Amino acid sequence: MIGNWSVAHFGTRFGRAGRSVRSVFRSSAPVTYGLIALCCLLFLTGPAAGLNPAYGSGEGLLAAQRAYFHRWGVVPAELFEGAPRAVLTPATALFVHGSWVHLLGNMLFLYVFGVMTEERMGRVQFTLFYLGCGYLALLGYAAANDDSGQSLVGASGAISAVLGAFLFLFPGARVTSLLPFLLFLPLRFPAWVVLPFWVALQWVAAGRADQGPGVAYLAHLVGFAVGFGYAWARFGRTTRVKAAPAPASEGENQP
Repeated sequence: MIGNWSVAHFGTRFGRAGRSVRSVFRSSAPVTYGLIALCCLLFLTGPAAGLNPAYGSGEGLLAAQRAYFHRWGVVPAELFEGAPRAVLTPATALFVHGSWVHLLGNMLFLYVFGVMTEERMGRVQFTLFYLGCGYLALLGYAAANDDSGQSLVGASGAISAVLGAFLFLFPGARVTSLLPFLLFLPLRFPAWVVLPFWVALQWVAAGRADQGPGVAYLAHLVGFAVGFGYAWARFGRTTRVKAAPAPASEGENQP
């Protein structure tokens, strides 16, 4: 799952073409919204939500959850055996989540960062980018844990790629963050401060994480690197959108 802290919203203007963040959020981002809707629908109808009576309750429900994750999630030890079904699991796992917190945390990040990234890339390119980077992120985690029999699920790798692309494309966007160690006070920082800090947290956590079940921090790092690298290769340094100073308040002279 993505997140050691939460991201709430943006609060700045962009200089290019006089467009504001509000206008971007009002724009159409069908792929981002569709991904969120699909993940939510699959979660609500699957066993992890605990709402579908077809999966039973108690021990039966737990068994159904394990079987569901094993079927649709990435099992590194099986992936590299070459079974055709297993080869598809780094893609199917992107749409499966293990808990309410897992789902809501990932969907929050996808909503906040996906809308603007999709508009910059375009619908088709963003779709291929999301699926391709997500696949590579989970594949990278599986390669580093190729003897693991634990199932890995979640969209974190793909969303981390979106964060990486966002950092390159919109480095000056100011992000309101809630930091636990600062009593969850809402603070606004540029993306070039917030996202590298998030990467540093993932790096530290990955170094301390034991192999086995838990948060796949390595998939986050791989996804972020692939996403940033793709944005750099595809759009080049001259196409990034830089933040412009906020307009002066009433009665204050513009520079």
